[in-house]
Amino acid sequence: MGTPCGICAKHRGEGPLVGPLLFADELVVVTHRPLSKGRLPGYLFVETRRHTAGVADLGDDESRAVGWAVARAARALRHELAPEHVFSAITGRTWAHFHQHVFARPTGTPDEIPWFGADEWAGAPILDDAGLDQLCARLSPYFGPPEQFP
Repeated sequence: MGTPCGICAKHRGEGPLVGPLLFADELVVVTHRPLSKGRLPGYLFVETRRHTAGVADLGDDESRAVGWAVARAARALRHELAPEHVFSAITGRTWAHFHQHVFARPTGTPDEIPWFGADEWAGAPILDDAGLDQLCARLSPYFGPPEQFP
């Protein structure tokens, strides 16, 4: 038996990866990164409920659900934060459980800051607990029917 999966634990509401829930159904879960992992607004995760390692392992229904959730996440970030860019990447090997990062690069981030390094920029916006709650309340409606979009 290997190390327990941190993302499976997160889906049970356990461990340091637990962040605010934006959307969940039987196939995917969308959350904002917890403040303990970074204070930059607009860093989301789209994860499969099923413990599976990567894109090639996704079923057709999971693939459609992930694509839908990633597109909704990107639209929500673009509309609510007006970032310079919204990035999406499947990176990392800490957990062999499918998870896609969807994150905003704040407007005004200097060019010398790498695409993945906005957290390192001293001028980056930061969130506190109240700000994170408010942001997530604004992002969540983007995962409902289109007529509910703010």
